Amino acid sequence: MIIDAHCHAGRGDGFTGPWDTEAALDRYLRRAAAAGIGHTIVFPVFTSDYAAANARLARIVARLPQLLTGFCALHPQRDRTQLRTLIGRAAETYGFRGIKVHGAEAYPCRLTCALAAHYRMPILFDIYRRTERIEMLAWQYPEVDFIVPHLGGFSDDWMTFHTVIDQLVRHPNVYADTSGVRYFDALAEAARRAPDKLIFGSDGPFLHPGVELAKVRELHLPPTPRRMVLGGRIAQLTGREDLFDNSPARRQTLGDRPMGGGRPDGCGFDRSRADGAVW
Repeated sequence: MIIDAHCHAGRGDGFTGPWDTEAALDRYLRRAAAAGIGHTIVFPVFTSDYAAANARLARIVARLPQLLTGFCALHPQRDRTQLRTLIGRAAETYGFRGIKVHGAEAYPCRLTCALAAHYRMPILFDIYRRTERIEMLAWQYPEVDFIVPHLGGFSDDWMTFHTVIDQLVRHPNVYADTSGVRYFDALAEAARRAPDKLIFGSDGPFLHPGVELAKVRELHLPPTPRRMVLGGRIAQLTGREDLFDNSPARRQTLGDRPMGGGRPDGCGFDRSRADGAVW
């Protein structure tokens, strides 16, 4: 089972780019299937209302539970008065397994971390090249697992990559995903120094999951570390070890169901739905 630990889904309302307008999964899911990716972690795009976005994401995940696991997204400052409700609903009602916070908007607050610890949810925290932020959080909240996407810098910041790699080595609760890292030698260095801390992610649907997966395969990791990078570690952090259950009962429950109700494209996307929960 290969798990993509970084993918966006649903609609936003910013209209400055795909990252805050819409992340449709139809093309992504076809590409992921072709690349051999069996499961994907999804979270909302940027939006002004994360409570509504998380509810839309829950409907998306509920339609394809064999393919998707949800993370809630939030703005720790703007949503501060409703954090308990927002995260509690995500964990207890939606069955989400993690929290997404983007440093371009805000940084995790103490309540965010306390609730993550309570529900045993990792925090996918885009540090936005501010490596000191994860440095402080990691030792303040050793009971919370933090995942740093893009190895800390989507903008090809070499020094950020190396600082985050050092943090992976030093902090037991800090991990990083591979999404969008174009400097291959930085990925290779992370795989050499902290292979147990590296997690495959694609930044889909905006980046091609097959291309992002090819970079990880080119690391030529030994079998055990490769299995962990490609799905084992994120399954542990999110409590989704069941995804590796290959028993006949699970195959009958999940694998034998046609995707999308038998639609020719195999994905079941319906843009005519009134609830706006697009793929």
